[in-house]
Amino acid sequence: MAFFLASTDHFTMFFILISTFLAITDGKFSEQYPETKATKHDDKIYHLHFYFHDIVSGKNPTAILVAGHRNSFGSTAMIDDPLTEGPDPSSKLVGRAQGMYAMTSQHDGSLLMVLNFAFNEGKFNGSSVSVLGRNPVLDAVREMPVVGGSGIFRFAHGYALAKTYQYNITSGDAVVEYNVFVMHH
Repeated sequence: MAFFLASTDHFTMFFILISTFLAITDGKFSEQYPETKATKHDDKIYHLHFYFHDIVSGKNPTAILVAGHRNSFGSTAMIDDPLTEGPDPSSKLVGRAQGMYAMTSQHDGSLLMVLNFAFNEGKFNGSSVSVLGRNPVLDAVREMPVVGGSGIFRFAHGYALAKTYQYNITSGDAVVEYNVFVMHH
């Protein structure tokens, strides 16, 4: 078999792979397996509650525009936003939201969020939770998936609920309340 694949041109190999895939899936988008096996895990569930401070104005912004025009389709910001216990910016710092967000909708003000919540407090110090998802910012509460993590949150999955606590329409600065539910091994 290895000799056959090594001596086969790319088109033939592609045809073989596609044929094999179609034979396995019968061309269907999804298929339910007749029998599933339960796995045994000692999963832990944490509820994390904190406030995200997105500061785009002033001398020391925590979010900067790296592409496009503010609040327009395609605009992209790189962030290093503080995460605090309370909504006041001077409340206890528990971590940083590091990553980026981009305006991905031409119609409804939705963002693509690519974030790591990097924690520096207590038993979560040095651990992070990764969020990747759609954030329709005009909705009262937005849900985004937790797609992974590091440290204590290795193999994490779950969801994050975001709710705008305060938005300054003049400066663009925002405080967002997050409730994150994380399950991990």
